[in-house]
Amino acid sequence: MAESGAGGGPRSSPAGAACSAQSRPEAAARTLRGSRREDHPALTGMMSLDVAESSCVHAAFLVYLDLLEARNWHEVSYIGLAEFQLVCLCGRERETDGFQVVVPTPVHVSISHERLRQIMKRSYTLRDEPDSPLSITLAIVESDSTIVYYKLTHGFVTPDPPDDTEYMDDKQWRKKRKRFMRR
Repeated sequence: MAESGAGGGPRSSPAGAACSAQSRPEAAARTLRGSRREDHPALTGMMSLDVAESSCVHAAFLVYLDLLEARNWHEVSYIGLAEFQLVCLCGRERETDGFQVVVPTPVHVSISHERLRQIMKRSYTLRDEPDSPLSITLAIVESDSTIVYYKLTHGFVTPDPPDDTEYMDDKQWRKKRKRFMRR
């Protein structure tokens, strides 16, 4: 396994949107225009890991830029996982949050459920919170630099209660919640 890291230190700007099925095609593309991306230290560092093909490294670089520049993540670094031929990213969405593992992949690469489980188990060793559920954020990169993020967890995760107070007073909601919490 090859490991290396680079990246932005703590940033003072507010955190971006949460990682869910969201898209930001223009941010990464704008960052690359007018600059020589081949000379970017993060891209040369990812290439030097020599763990993935160039399309996977390019996808990881685009996600790296999106996390730092468009979403304002903190302490973003890259790690080569030779056993999966991947370059993974680790970072914090907010300064106070724990590390999250982001798995960038080009849209043309197929990933099975079993491979996702293996990546999730391996990524567990990269996190700093041993009690947190197994999870990764899958970043799928289209050829036009569109990036879609999916948060994947192992098993079910109890959802946060709704913010709307009218549901909290609803009897049916309380019954469902009570029944769900018994399991």
